[in-house]
Amino acid sequence: MIDWLAPLVLIGAALVLVSVLTSVLAFRFGAPLLLVFLLIGLVAGEDGFGLAYNDQSGAYLIGSVALAIILFDAGFNTKWRVFRKVAAPAITLATLGVVFTTGLVGAAAHYLFDLNWPQALLLGALISSTDAAAVFFLLRAGGITLRERVRSTLGVESGSNDPIAIFLAITLVELIAQPTGLAGFTAQILLGFAVSMGLGVALGIGGGYLLIRLLNAIELEAGLYPIFVLAGALLLFALTGQIGGSGFIAVYVAGLVAGNQSVPHVAALRRFQDGMTWLAQILMFLVLGLLATPSAFADIALQAIALGLFLMLIARPVAVGLCLLPFGFTFKETAFIGWVGLRGAVSILLAILPFLGGLEGSQLFFNVAFIVVLTSLLIQGWTIKPMAKWLGIIVPRQIGPVDKIELELPGTAHHELVVYHVMPGSPIVTGARLPRWARPALVLRDGHSMHFRKAGRLQPDDYIYIFMSPRYASALDHLFAGPREEASSEVDRYFGDFAISADARLSTLVDVYGARVAADEQHFSAADYLARHLRRYELGDRVDLDAIELIIREIGADNQITQVGISFKNGEKKAQVST
Repeated sequence: MIDWLAPLVLIGAALVLVSVLTSVLAFRFGAPLLLVFLLIGLVAGEDGFGLAYNDQSGAYLIGSVALAIILFDAGFNTKWRVFRKVAAPAITLATLGVVFTTGLVGAAAHYLFDLNWPQALLLGALISSTDAAAVFFLLRAGGITLRERVRSTLGVESGSNDPIAIFLAITLVELIAQPTGLAGFTAQILLGFAVSMGLGVALGIGGGYLLIRLLNAIELEAGLYPIFVLAGALLLFALTGQIGGSGFIAVYVAGLVAGNQSVPHVAALRRFQDGMTWLAQILMFLVLGLLATPSAFADIALQAIALGLFLMLIARPVAVGLCLLPFGFTFKETAFIGWVGLRGAVSILLAILPFLGGLEGSQLFFNVAFIVVLTSLLIQGWTIKPMAKWLGIIVPRQIGPVDKIELELPGTAHHELVVYHVMPGSPIVTGARLPRWARPALVLRDGHSMHFRKAGRLQPDDYIYIFMSPRYASALDHLFAGPREEASSEVDRYFGDFAISADARLSTLVDVYGARVAADEQHFSAADYLARHLRRYELGDRVDLDAIELIIREIGADNQITQVGISFKNGEKKAQVST
């Protein structure tokens, strides 16, 4: 009998189970969850409970497959509308930002660790990418709602900068192992980048469309669709890498393509991928934690922490500032994006490459990268919410449904089942009626379910289930929100002292509030004026009119501004007039 099978499964399952259970504590205390997974691996490892794991090749294999799953899911859950809006700044951060960070951190590493320039740049490349999972877990755990442009830029950057960092790290490892002149190195970088990224993007687009065609052309058991998609993504990852392209870029692009097309059983797909992504993250951090030997950190701990602080306080902010300069981000938005650059599993995974390349001093690269990741998760991970509050970029949480369930109906019908919580004092309680296009199905009251028509007038704390088309998203929100929810001081501070109609003429604002507007624009409505002066607008965007600010307070389903807020510059509220 194989005597190692039972202990291996026992230990592996126990570590995963402990990791899952500790997520409850991480949510409660706002701790960086991935740091918890990493620490569990460290505690179980050679310097903890004594589990010796020294298989760098196996760890890199596990980490690479896990990262491919994570990147495919990141692309799959990125809406094309969001990607298109932030593609330019996010991809600039993911490319030039990684290069700038590599150069700046490499310069610091050159002096801190007395490395030659290729080795120093390699160390910079290893820790140049950010970890999307760590960032968004902390935003969720802290209940932080950011402006869409900031949140989307962070998400797309984190999803697309890993392949760039991986390419740089592999190229630099090859350069150190087989040195070439500066000219040869430059040509290798440029040609390798063009081939790797070009093939990755091309095969990702083709693979994504092929995957969708196959999903829509064949009929499988419902439970097989998620397995088919995951296997297809991993096949694309391996095939692209086999012919010299970036498999990581390919799976991200394929996920982006597939996630924005009509896919059968999409709700089940998303649930399956969400679970697989969590499992991939847990396994990656546990394995990398087991691979580390903390007792070997002491000799270089101070220099590594100094390098981490340089990365957080200088290199990342400078790189972000330079990259976002042409894109109209405010100073506060740029500062927050610069601070929220948590390092994670990818940096430790890349630190295995020097071992696989047979480089001298490989342990130094791994130990430094590990300490920098720990420093980043501890300092940046615990300060995301205070930093967002200090910079004033938290958007008040919008009223809306408790839950949304995508429905797959026969034919081309596309509906959602939305669940609303009826708040005390909401319009629906005081007599407002649902519009005809809303199809109420069920009411939950005091733990009992009943048909909508038998429930009578809705009561506070009821839950109502409504069938509706996604194009009417948010159209019902105001019916179920209580007065406190709609007029909270937090919303007032962010969206203005009061609201006016989007059709209000600027000439009225000039007469009543002393707004400063060009004479040829005074006939504009507030909505038209905002749309003209903001290239791509979203909730919370504002335009200064000297005495007042106009703020976008509400946007309809057709992306038209439907309500505008007014904020007084001198801090004194004036009487609201009819506009």
